[in-house]
Amino acid sequence: MDFTIRAATLEDCKDISRMILELAEYEKVSDQVKITQRDLEQDGFSKNPFFHGIIAEVPEHHKSREGHTKVGYSLYFYTYSSWKGRAVYMEDLYVMPEFRGKDMGKALMSKVSQLGLAAGCTQLNFTVLDWNKSSLDFYLKQGCWDVTSDLGYHCMHCEGDALEHLAQGDL
Repeated sequence: MDFTIRAATLEDCKDISRMILELAEYEKVSDQVKITQRDLEQDGFSKNPFFHGIIAEVPEHHKSREGHTKVGYSLYFYTYSSWKGRAVYMEDLYVMPEFRGKDMGKALMSKVSQLGLAAGCTQLNFTVLDWNKSSLDFYLKQGCWDVTSDLGYHCMHCEGDALEHLAQGDL
């Protein structure tokens, strides 16, 4: 199937927002999505963006059943490893179900990797749900490895009141 991978633009935020909701539904956490199209516009396309994005787009004659030509995306940002230096973190990798198995996910991940290498990054990091066997298998086939099972690291998270208390020094 013919498709292109390109940098996301401000005009893509509506479709990115739609696909974020689709991804959250797939991951069974749609109630967790709090960001809006406006948040994406401000956070990704301001003078100092918090994230970058790429889009998988098909020609009009291959559009989805719902009429979409933007059928996949990845959001990523740069981080730093105190051991290995520059790194790129892939926050999301999503392809609409009817377009999976056509190498779009691989092309999106490859592009994030290319952009990371061009920026001097030495590693690509991301998370995947433990029940998502097809994605785990896909990532392993790409040469990735499971840090949790191999090194025992766990991804930690703090938000809401706990974050406020932490910021205030409350214990």
